[in-house]
Amino acid sequence: MWRLGDLRRKEVINIRDGRRLGYIMDLEIDETQGRIEALVVPGPSRLFGLFGREEDYIIDWNEIETLGEDIVLVRVSVPDRRRTAGKEQWLHRGRHYSY
Repeated sequence: MWRLGDLRRKEVINIRDGRRLGYIMDLEIDETQGRIEALVVPGPSRLFGLFGREEDYIIDWNEIETLGEDIVLVRVSVPDRRRTAGKEQWLHRGRHYSY
């Protein structure tokens, strides 16, 4: 049994692409069933943290592969953000979104 303080010290790594997502910030809990539904990991910071952060990663409990002593391995599809010619493109599940 782990406490939230113990979980917050664990780094989350996506085994699909080897990307380090960060450290657990919060949990989503189903109060009626008394179980953890998802992990919340803060999104990457924008420009050294001066302009806040991108959206948080919400990782469903079913996407967790391994909960180790100091690391959590997950298998998730995380959008890949690329900047091209002044536009931001989001690549998500094979689809391109431009903003």
